[in-house]
Order: sequence, then C-alpha cells, then structure tokens
Amino acid sequence: MLDSLFSTSTATASTATSVELLPLLVCTLCALVLGAVLAAVYSYRQRHTRSFTIALVVIPAIVCVVIAMVNGNLGAGVAVAGAFSLVRFRSAPGSGRDIAYVFLAMAVGLVAGMGYLAAAAMVTVVIGGACLALQQFTGRSRTHARDLSLRITVPEDLDYSGAFDDVLARYTTYHELASVRTCNMGSLFRLTYDVGMEAGTSEKAMIDELRARNGNLEVSLSHQEVSGYGL
Repeated sequence: MLDSLFSTSTATASTATSVELLPLLVCTLCALVLGAVLAAVYSYRQRHTRSFTIALVVIPAIVCVVIAMVNGNLGAGVAVAGAFSLVRFRSAPGSGRDIAYVFLAMAVGLVAGMGYLAAAAMVTVVIGGACLALQQFTGRSRTHARDLSLRITVPEDLDYSGAFDDVLARYTTYHELASVRTCNMGSLFRLTYDVGMEAGTSEKAMIDELRARNGNLEVSLSHQEVSGYGL
C-alpha cells in the first residue's frame, strides 16, 4: 500500500509541468497592467486610499504567480488553497464595493495565471466597465470636493434634526450626519457630519452661520476619517 502511495506521488510530480520564465514574466506583467486598470477604475471619481489602490494593482500579479507555480501539481494546489482560506482582513471590514474589487482582482489574476491573457483582459474590460458605469450613474461625484469632518456642538434643548441642512446645502457638495453623542455631563450634543467642501468655498462664512444657529458653541472642521476604507 505504501509502495502504491509513493508511486502515485512520484507520478504526480513527474507529470507536473515545468515553469518557463518568459511566459511567467509575460503573464505577470499582463496581470500588473490589468491590476492597474482595475485600480484606476476603482479610484475614478470615488473616495479611496493609497494602500488599497496599490493592493488592487499587485493582487492579480500575486495570484497569477501562485497559480503558475502550482500548475499541474494537485497536492500543492490544495495546500495553497488551504493557506488562502486562513487569510482574513485584520482591519475594519470594508464596504461591499471594496470586497467586490478584491474578488475581481483575484479572478483576473487567476485567469492570467492560467495563461488566458485575452480572457483576463476581456474580464477586466467587461466587469471593470460595468463597475465604472455604475459608479458614474449611482451616487454623487466627489472629485472636486475636499472630504472633511464637521463637528457642531449644540445645547440639549435644540432640535438638531435638519437644523443645519439649509446652511450645509449652500456650502457643501454633500453632507451626512455620521454620529451624535452627548458631552459635558449630557448638557450638550456633539454632531459629526461628513461633508464635501468645494474649492473656493468660504469655510469661515459657513462656520459663522452655523455658530448663529448653535448658540455660538464650538464648531470645528478636520480631515475626514477614512477607517472604513482602509482595507
């Protein structure tokens, strides 16, 4: 029985295809180019982080190399699949859009690693084009807006629901109430808005109008946190 097992493993190893460097280099470069295309589509007119954009560029190439290395070797393929199953994100969970792009990048790398470069390019163009079209026709463009966090402190007796919407509509491209919390032993509320400030918009004029609404309490603008996009 042991002899049969050893003979089977030897036969499997002998039938494994050898890796040729030139085709591997061509497939890897193609995967890098397609990853760059995916990264450009992902970041077009949308909020993004540099780390995730770089990851989208290199993921297809990494998957391509792994698939090329285990080609023809069933045991190594199972081992690599088991190793990938143990990988999980250590950061905050990303949005559905981020996860979709990760899977798309892996699919492109898988197809490129199998040597089907034309098919990999077709997948990138078709699915990437569909994602680009959806980004164009759904949601608001934030290309020319600076993403900031606006914090407004209001007294507890002020009904803050919609109290600042008209002011924010005049000075921002978008505004969204992100969080509400109490402060100063519950006598005050602190509202946090995600806003987009157009270039040339007077931040001081907006703050002055907000101070007239909240009883001249604290109003602050700062860089918007993007932890939800930090995959």
